[in-house]
Amino acid sequence: MKTRNLVYLFFTTLLIGSTAGMLTGIVLDWSQYWTDLKNGEFVSFLIVILWLLGVSSIFSLISQMGFFAYLTIHRFGLGIFKSVKLWNTVQVVLIAVALFDLVYFRYAVFAEKGESILSYILTALFILIIGLVTAYIKQKETNKQAFIPALFFIVVVTILEWIPGLQSNDPKWLWLILVPLLVSNVWQLLSLHRLIRKEA
Repeated sequence: MKTRNLVYLFFTTLLIGSTAGMLTGIVLDWSQYWTDLKNGEFVSFLIVILWLLGVSSIFSLISQMGFFAYLTIHRFGLGIFKSVKLWNTVQVVLIAVALFDLVYFRYAVFAEKGESILSYILTALFILIIGLVTAYIKQKETNKQAFIPALFFIVVVTILEWIPGLQSNDPKWLWLILVPLLVSNVWQLLSLHRLIRKEA
């Protein structure tokens, strides 16, 4: 890929990911920010916006590192297993393991007595649905073999990148980290083949 397109992908991912994180942060604490605005505290609101953009941009950058790391791992996987079908099977198993771990270990560590496991399942299901939709679009725009790698990237790599938020288990931080990661990952995945086609 040409340097120009790499720079484009970098900055658009950074912008989209940080904006998504900023909007998420505003939504999560909207009542507080609305009160500040009504009281004329525009400077403090602007500082919060900049802080949210800064935090979200960090996770957008982590997303980009994860994306290029996965592209390398994917090539290694194809080389090691010598078969797309076998490598895809391994990735499907890893997807299942990652989703199970996301539910089971979070529930085992953080659940309070009598708390339902449903909310933990719904979080994993949310990531899986985003992954399935993104992988379907990727497959339609490229080829059938792209479905499993796309699903693996959105599910497994996003969960790995999400670990700092998972360790705190603070609902606000969970979403403040997850949204820019997911948005950045989806954007990169669906942009790469379009940029490559444009070059061709």
